[in-house]
Amino acid sequence: MFFNQKLVHGRLIKRYKRFLTDVKLDDGAEVVAHCTNSGSMKSCIEEGAEVFLSPVNDPKRKTRFTWEMILINGGWVGIHTGRPNQLAVEAVRNDEIPGLTGYTRVVPEKKIHDSRLDVMAQNDEETCFIEVKNVTLKEGRYALFPDAVTTRGRKHLETLIRLKGEGYRAVMLYIIQRMDVEVFAPATEIDPGYSETLKKAVNAGVEVFPVQAEVSPEGIVLRDVLPFEI
Repeated sequence: MFFNQKLVHGRLIKRYKRFLTDVKLDDGAEVVAHCTNSGSMKSCIEEGAEVFLSPVNDPKRKTRFTWEMILINGGWVGIHTGRPNQLAVEAVRNDEIPGLTGYTRVVPEKKIHDSRLDVMAQNDEETCFIEVKNVTLKEGRYALFPDAVTTRGRKHLETLIRLKGEGYRAVMLYIIQRMDVEVFAPATEIDPGYSETLKKAVNAGVEVFPVQAEVSPEGIVLRDVLPFEI
C-alpha cells in the first residue's frame, strides 16, 4: 500500500496518555499527533527520533496529524495499528501472501459469534477467518507479540479456535512492521496467558502467518513470511 498524501516529517518530543504524541516539525512548529497504538510501544519509542505523520483533514478531529512511523536503529518502524488491517485486505485480495491465495471474496470486519474478526475470505471451497495484529516489539532477532497484556487478543484466539472446530479455516496473521527481526514468537514474559492460548490455537489447527513489512515514507510493502517459535 502507498500513502495517498505526502507525510510530514518531524522529531518525537514525547508520547503521553497513550493516544497523544508531541512532535516538533522541521519548520520548528510543535504539534499534537494522534497515536493509534494503545500498547506499551516498548522497543519503538525514542525521544528525539525522526518520525513521519499523516495529515488529517477532518474538522471533527481534535488532532491534525496521525503518527505513522518512527526511525529506530536506522530503519522505519510502523506504529499505526490500522495499517496492518488495510495491508491484509489488500494482500489477500491480490494473492500477495503465500498460503493465503485464491480467494474471490474478501470482506473486512466480519462479525461472527460474539467477536468481530478483521477479514473473512471465501472461494468455492472454503471460508477463511483471519485476525490481524500489528507487531512492533523487538528483542534481539525476535519480533514478539503482544507488548502489553491483551485480554482482547486472547478472545480473538479463542474465537479462531471455535471457528476451526466448526470446520472453517482459521488464521492468525501478524504484520511485523519492522525489518530488523528474523523470527516471530509470543511475548511470554509480558503476557503468559496470550502465549498459552496461542499454543492452544496452533494445536487446534489455527494457522499462524508472521509477515514482515517494509515501512517507508512512501508506503508499506509486505515482504517475507517469517518462521515462528511457539
